Amino acid sequence: MATPEAAAAAAGSNPYGLLAALEQGGTIAWSVFIILVIMSAGSWYIMLTKLLEQQKIINQGNRARATFWGAPTLNDGANKLEKNSAYRQLVDDGLRAQSEHTKLTDPIDQHDWLLSSLGRSQAAINSKLGTGLAFLATVGSTSPFVGLFGTVIGIYRALIKIGAAGQASIDAVAGPVGEALIMTALGLAVAVPAVIGYNWLARRNKFIAEQLSAFATDIHGYMVSNGAVKPSALTQRGATPAKPAAAKA
Repeated sequence: MATPEAAAAAAGSNPYGLLAALEQGGTIAWSVFIILVIMSAGSWYIMLTKLLEQQKIINQGNRARATFWGAPTLNDGANKLEKNSAYRQLVDDGLRAQSEHTKLTDPIDQHDWLLSSLGRSQAAINSKLGTGLAFLATVGSTSPFVGLFGTVIGIYRALIKIGAAGQASIDAVAGPVGEALIMTALGLAVAVPAVIGYNWLARRNKFIAEQLSAFATDIHGYMVSNGAVKPSALTQRGATPAKPAAAKA
């Protein structure tokens, strides 16, 4: 009578593949596999959505630097920015802080008031950008151990088969050992993209935060100087000063 492994091989399936390992592992193997699938799906969803969100803010910054400072007033410049954008939020919060400063019963210096208001606005934007990264860090650090748990169970089942058979034959331990190695591989396959994605997104968040901080500094300087101070990037470079007219004899 043919063994189950021989029958599976005769049917053209792999007796040591993923499905076979899950069937042999039972409830624990399926539980580990489902947990890793959920971790992987959540990681890829966060990486894709955060990438789109970051790129949107980067594009907003490029448009803001190209059009905002050419407006005659901050209100006119704000109207050129996209509604609900990060850069529009900074401008709106700065204008709101400027209008609220005169309403304080115990006024503080306008410089400090605007600086703290713009700082709170930046912190809120950076906090929103950082959502989801904790999940990636958690997946990157825990998924190898989830896979290792499946590995330990597979090795344990292999040892039980060896003890029951009285000898360490290949056909007795190939299935459980294969299951153990598959679980290890799955844990690493989930962890590596999560770690890479976390580091990449965190680096892009740092770049965006630096751009927002520079823009907020320019807004602050413009407000406290009544429009006299603008970003140095707007000054004409390479222009030579006009020569004075020659005195007539």
